[in-house]
Amino acid sequence: MRLVIYLREKSGRLKEIENVKVVARLRNYLSDEGVLMDEGMSILINTLLSFKEVTNHHKLDEVKCVATATIRQAKNQQTVLEKVKAETDFVIRILSEYEEAYFGYLAVVNTTPFDHGITIDIGGGSTELTYFANRKLISYHSFPFGALSLKKQFIKGDVPTPDELKKLRAFIYEQFQTLDWVNNRKLPIIGIGGSARNMVQIHQERIGYPIAGVHQYLMNNEDINEINQYLQSLTFSELQRVEGLSKDRADIIIPAVEVFSCLVEVVNTNKFALSKKGLRDGVFFEELTKEFGISIFPNVIEESFYELATDYSINLNHVFHVTTNALMITTLLGKAELASFNKEDELLLKRGAFVYDLGSYIDSESSSQHTFYLLANRTIDGLLHRDRIIIALIASYTSKTNFKRYVSSYSDWFTKDELAKYRMLGAILKFAYSLNATKRNIIRSLDLKLEQGKLVFDVTCNRDWKPEQYQVEKQKKHLEKVLKRSISIHFVEE
Repeated sequence: MRLVIYLREKSGRLKEIENVKVVARLRNYLSDEGVLMDEGMSILINTLLSFKEVTNHHKLDEVKCVATATIRQAKNQQTVLEKVKAETDFVIRILSEYEEAYFGYLAVVNTTPFDHGITIDIGGGSTELTYFANRKLISYHSFPFGALSLKKQFIKGDVPTPDELKKLRAFIYEQFQTLDWVNNRKLPIIGIGGSARNMVQIHQERIGYPIAGVHQYLMNNEDINEINQYLQSLTFSELQRVEGLSKDRADIIIPAVEVFSCLVEVVNTNKFALSKKGLRDGVFFEELTKEFGISIFPNVIEESFYELATDYSINLNHVFHVTTNALMITTLLGKAELASFNKEDELLLKRGAFVYDLGSYIDSESSSQHTFYLLANRTIDGLLHRDRIIIALIASYTSKTNFKRYVSSYSDWFTKDELAKYRMLGAILKFAYSLNATKRNIIRSLDLKLEQGKLVFDVTCNRDWKPEQYQVEKQKKHLEKVLKRSISIHFVEE
């Protein structure tokens, strides 16, 4: 059971300020006849009363209370609802199978870059799958099994025997095969919920992952199989001490990872991503967007970048002019056949320009280091971790030395040619930034010509350009090094 509290800031953005978790495992208190027993009822009421202490302290405008499979499947659910309302004042909304699946899908399409995919959310008593295409929900299914019920059904001890694993795997595989929209779909799988998050955390610890954050983390089928074999080789006491694994999940992590492994096999994919945002975020998005009449954000990355603009007081007018200058430079270099840029490069340049020198918000003297660290380690919805590092490298560019230092932990993520391109884009951005050093937007046009092997930029301005001239003369050496040409800059009045 979890309580999450959001605060609306002055900018209008909503920020998560509290996240309280209690391991209730109500599924264990559902009798064979499907009745939530008194002990389970007591845990439910006491946990909600504990949450009420927190909600009262924060003087909340509104509280949403939703329940999933265990309460949905309880034969005495009406009694449960009435008792909760009488003793806690909370009114529980029992989510249908469709709603539970839908909210997970909604969280994924609003916080990840995937336009097509299959989501999986393993709870204690149910597992929800959805299939979406072009960011629209196409199919969904709720299986009446979860990590707890699988453990209860197939595994007698704390860890499974080889025979129990065989039966568990056969059951899961058979269940997934019943869905024709899952079989051999060859789409990314996006895992939601604590079991998927724990699997990712274990993998990150095992490989010594160099950056923070689990949201949008990618694993392939070999990674999942390796984690599966590793976990199955441990005793229960060893499982409880695994780095990245919550102690309260030690007894259910193996059945959960078996579910992920089987789904990867049935879908025939090599891409498993984690969404840290799940059902509760979907409920939140529904509430957040209902006044606009839409539930899907038009562009996830744009939303994220405007969030960065709010958080770090980014001057969007300045960004626009730096971006314009940078794109003019790439066009001129392309025409002169000194470099070639595709649409993807231009997009990287635009995104880099948006957050260029972001770290000056913290400290101008060490802004490059702060820029790289903030972008590399902050979750940016819609950007996978590799893409986040690329933007961090471009936006923090000051010199070849710093670039090499920043990329040292990630050098095996990129080819030599890719790194050369990112360094080029960083140098162009630094040059373009210098052309608007005083943020007066004085540049009207740029031209480029070759004179005896030297590059000559003609810069037309509508005002005095001396501060910009000083900065660009100081910074042009970085572009000279990547282009391997001397550069002269001639400023002229419009």
